[in-house]
Amino acid sequence: MIIKKLEHRKDLIAVTTVKELQKKLTWEFPHIGKDAATEKEAAFAYCEGYKEFLNEAKTEREFTAKAVEILQKAGYVPFDAGKKYQPGDKVYFVNRDKALLMSTFGTAPLEKGVRLNAAHIDSPRLDLKPNPVYEKNELAYFKTHYYGGIRKYQWVTTPLAMHGVIIKKNGEAVKVCLGENPGEPQFCVTDLLPHLGAKQNERKLSDGIRGEELNIVIGSLPFVSKDEQEEVKDAVKLNALAILNDMYGITEHDFMRAEIEFVPAVKAVDIGFDRGLIGAYGQDDKVCAYTALTAEIDTQSPYYTTVTVLADKEEIGSYGNTGLNSDFVLHYLEDLAALENANIRTMLRNTTALSSDVNGAFDPTFPNVYEARNSCFVNKGPCLTKYTGARGKSGSNDASAETMAKVISIMDEAKVFWQIGELGAVDEGGGGTVALYVASMDVDVVDLGVPIISMHSPFELSSKFDVYYTYKAFAAFLSSAK
Repeated sequence: MIIKKLEHRKDLIAVTTVKELQKKLTWEFPHIGKDAATEKEAAFAYCEGYKEFLNEAKTEREFTAKAVEILQKAGYVPFDAGKKYQPGDKVYFVNRDKALLMSTFGTAPLEKGVRLNAAHIDSPRLDLKPNPVYEKNELAYFKTHYYGGIRKYQWVTTPLAMHGVIIKKNGEAVKVCLGENPGEPQFCVTDLLPHLGAKQNERKLSDGIRGEELNIVIGSLPFVSKDEQEEVKDAVKLNALAILNDMYGITEHDFMRAEIEFVPAVKAVDIGFDRGLIGAYGQDDKVCAYTALTAEIDTQSPYYTTVTVLADKEEIGSYGNTGLNSDFVLHYLEDLAALENANIRTMLRNTTALSSDVNGAFDPTFPNVYEARNSCFVNKGPCLTKYTGARGKSGSNDASAETMAKVISIMDEAKVFWQIGELGAVDEGGGGTVALYVASMDVDVVDLGVPIISMHSPFELSSKFDVYYTYKAFAAFLSSAK
C-alpha cells in the first residue's frame, strides 16, 4: 500500500509502505538474544563472577566485607574528609559494616553535582529472635522473625544456612557461617505431610504457614551426662548449646547480643538447557549492587564525581542508621562538598541519581497480575521504572520527564539495551525502592534495575543478558558528561 507524504509533519520523511510507517512511529523493546547474540560470550563470562559473588556474600555484612576486599585490590582507599583528592582518585567509606559508599573523583567541580547510584544489599530472610533457643518434644529449635516481604510457605522444607555475628560478653565479635560448605550441617523449617494437612489446606495461601510456625530445627539428640543418675532438663537443647559453645565459645545469653540470619543454602546456578538464566537466593537486590560495584570500579577519569551507595534495610523500609532513610549518605555528600567548599544545596540540586533496584519480570504462568504493555521481560535489558509505589503511586518518587530523558539519552548513546515497566497491574499490589529517600535530598532520581522472576522467593531468576546490560547501563551513567 502506498502512503502519501504527511504534509502536516515536515519533520517526518516520506514513507512508501505501511511497514515503514510502523517502523518509524511505533516501538517495541528488542530481545537481546536476537539483536545482540554476539554479546552472549561477554554476558555469560561477566555472570560467572556475579554467581561467585552471590555464593560468598549472602548477607549485607558479607557483601560489604567482600566488596571492600575487591575495592582495595582495585586501588580504592578509605575516605579521609581532611584530605585533598585529584581527578581519578578512588575512595570508599564503610558504615557500621553493613553499608558502603565509594567514589571516583571527577574533573568537574562538585557544585555541578555528582553521579549517584544507590542499590541495597539486604534481602528477605529469617532472623533469629533475641531469645531463640527452645526444646519441644525432644527436638531443639530456633524461634525466628522473618525479615522483609516473604511468602512464608516458600521457606519451609528448604535447606537453610546460618550466617551472622555474635558479640560475646568480653566484646569479641564471632562471625558465623554454617551450612554453606560440603559436609557442614544445614537447617530447615518443617511442614505437615499431605496425609495430615486437611485442615491446613483450608487456610488462605497467605496463612498456610504462620510466622510463629517458622521454627528452625537445630537438634534431635540429647546431651548425655557422665552421671547416669543425673536428670538433664531439656537435654536436646542443652546438647545443641554445648555444640555451639564448642564451635564458637558462646552461651544462650550471647544470642541477645547477636545478628543471626538464616538464608537458603543453595548456590547460584544456571537455569535452562541454554543456561540463559541464573537461579539464586538474594538477587533482589544484590544483582544491582554487584553491577553497580563493578561499574564503579571500571569508571576511570569521569567528568562528574561518582558516588555509589550500597545500603542496608531496604526490605523493611530503609529505616535504621545503615538504611537510606537515615542521613548517612547526606553526611558523606556534605563531606565531599566540604573538600571544595562547595555549596551542598547547589551540589544536590545538580545531582542526577539512579535508584538501582530490581523489578518484577512478567511471568507467563501468572499473566493476570501484570499489564503486558507496561511490564518488563527477561532478556530485554534493565528496566527503567518511572514510578513504583502501590495503586495510586503511593510511596513513589515518580521521576520527572527531564530525568527520564537524560537517563534514556545516556543509555541510547552507549547503545545499551533497556526497557520500561511497572511493578504489576494497577491495584494488584506494588512496592517501593530507595528512590524517594534519594529524592528527599533534592536530587533528581529514577529507578533502573534487573527484571526478576520469583522475586522475594528463596530462589529468584534473572537473565544473564539483563545482568550484563545493567552493568553496561551503570557504567555509561557514571562516565557520561551529560
